[in-house]
Amino acid sequence: MIDPTPPTRRPGERRPVPPYSDATAAWVERCAADMTEAGMPRMASRVFACLLASQEGTLSSAELADRLQVSPAAVSGAVRYLAQMHLLSREREPGSRRERYRLQHDVWHEAIASRDPLLARWVATMESGVDAVGRDTEAGVRLAETADFLAFLRMELPETLARWRAQRGAG
Repeated sequence: MIDPTPPTRRPGERRPVPPYSDATAAWVERCAADMTEAGMPRMASRVFACLLASQEGTLSSAELADRLQVSPAAVSGAVRYLAQMHLLSREREPGSRRERYRLQHDVWHEAIASRDPLLARWVATMESGVDAVGRDTEAGVRLAETADFLAFLRMELPETLARWRAQRGAG
């Protein structure tokens, strides 16, 4: 007779993570290819897509490595990149030294919203470039246009994000 009582997990013990279906695995690779084409590193793209497609929304390095058929070391560099980009967070498994990686709630909103300091730095860099090459040169015109565009994005971004939050709240 099979015991219907689920086994208890010991602290730090790895939970079984069901494998992806073939269709999900194919989607993960397609999504990762699209993100790689847009400039994200390949392994970071695969890890991010894997987390997006996971029912749990949180996986350990070993679970990611199992699903993606890569080494935990490959996952480590990818999660470091994704954490720097504010696309995931790290959390400790209770009673363990093992970390789990979790997608942020409304991950794209949070990633874009955190870009203001980066945009501000880019604006300042472009403006200093104008001074370095000369305002009346072709390079100066190009750098000034870039600075203006980035400043425009920086100015418009808060309102765009507020409209998104309002839309999500209404839905």
